[in-house]
Amino acid sequence: MTQDKKAADKSESRPIAENRKARYDYFIEHRYEAGLVLQGWEVKSLRAGKAQITESHVFLRHGEAFVMGIHITPLKTSSTHVLPEPTRTRKLLLNQREIVHLIGVVEREGYTIVPLELYWVRGRAKLAIGVAKGKKQHDKREVEKDRDWKRDKARALRRG
Repeated sequence: MTQDKKAADKSESRPIAENRKARYDYFIEHRYEAGLVLQGWEVKSLRAGKAQITESHVFLRHGEAFVMGIHITPLKTSSTHVLPEPTRTRKLLLNQREIVHLIGVVEREGYTIVPLELYWVRGRAKLAIGVAKGKKQHDKREVEKDRDWKRDKARALRRG
């Protein structure tokens, strides 16, 4: 394997952007991988790692899925004849079967669709979305308590 090939594999394995807040605020029940409809300047910005998905959300309209609030910062070297809009609504590419399932799940009370991670797969930008149910405040405290306990236990085991 050549040096360029190894570098390409490494760049595709790491995420472009993660939504850690989603795992803290929601129980993720199902996970889907969706393609994104992007413009050229957006792809270049994603390659440079200039994306943020923390404040974004997914909605369904007329049998199609869209994501709103992904902030892709335009590069300084973007074209002069294109007016970049960093937070425009972007269409998600999913199978019809997946969209029908998502519509059925979202109509149930308490479920929503949240973006989890933005990453590359074979040169194409993909967005991992999750069907999620909101956590109550006591659930969040319980998760924090468990995490603290695991950290303290690992610390104690390392000391011996």
